[in-house]
Amino acid sequence: MSDVARLARVSAMTVSRALRAPDTVSEETRERIRDAIEKTGYIPNRLAGNLSSRHSDVIGLIVPSLRNSLFAETIQAIADNLGKAGFHVLIAESGHSLEVEEKLVLAFLSQQVSGIILHNTAHTPRIRGILTKADIPVIETGDLTRDPIDIVVSYSNFEAAKAMTHHLHRRGYRRIAFVSLATETNDRMRQRRSGYLAALEELDLNPDRQLILETPEGLSGGRDALIRLLDLKKRPDAVFCSGDVLAVGAALECQRRNLRLPEDIAIASFDDLDILDHLVPRITALRLPRREIGMFSANILLQRILKLGGGVIAKDLGFDIIQREST
Repeated sequence: MSDVARLARVSAMTVSRALRAPDTVSEETRERIRDAIEKTGYIPNRLAGNLSSRHSDVIGLIVPSLRNSLFAETIQAIADNLGKAGFHVLIAESGHSLEVEEKLVLAFLSQQVSGIILHNTAHTPRIRGILTKADIPVIETGDLTRDPIDIVVSYSNFEAAKAMTHHLHRRGYRRIAFVSLATETNDRMRQRRSGYLAALEELDLNPDRQLILETPEGLSGGRDALIRLLDLKKRPDAVFCSGDVLAVGAALECQRRNLRLPEDIAIASFDDLDILDHLVPRITALRLPRREIGMFSANILLQRILKLGGGVIAKDLGFDIIQREST
């Protein structure tokens, strides 16, 4: 700021006023300051500028993976809506690790963010305690948890998986396999598996442990899971994949083996990315309100920051089953 002031031939206080309240400085002076800023590459310290209000104009957002396109719609909706209100979104990746999430939350809090949005709903005891006491809104979006830290905006993974399992049963399938990513570090996968098992119990179908698989992420994970299921002496008549990429990998393996969907085996999925509507045959899926989750999260966050609301909020945005040719 001193360099800018010297080049613009004004005091550092005038530079500060030009940045904070431009209308208090003449147009000629503002122009000289803008030129000096451009020459020096000066970046105003927004955090220092907000010390008096204790919080910055930054919102911290933590997702499990930046490679997963499932989060793109939610992230975009959050950034668009908060951006219109003058807030900036910093995005970080936890890698499905609660320990990494803890470090990221602490880093965001040290920067005095005005709010935090977490895809996870499971947290370390330490970070849960810190966030409960933090004087900022905290939103969880990954699942409709019964015990939110502050605000939860989501859908129920448990209810969605249960509904799809019932849907497959109504379509005439009885040996329904369930394929998911590793459940140990992924609470959403655990909830989806629990919903699947709950549906089997309600339908008086004994769960066959050979039909419940965990597999690595990616197309190859879906392919490998299908191969394992096809190698069983008693094959499933339907495969419910807990994610679209797994379902696409399984469907491509069916094509490679000249297996017909749904005559030889049915496939259903969770998430409903656009690609499912373009495969032949198209894949039945659970459609989740990812953009709506982002929009509602941003709006409720702004209300909290502006002190327009309080108390724990749980918003269930639901889900839809999209029936297509694969089942």
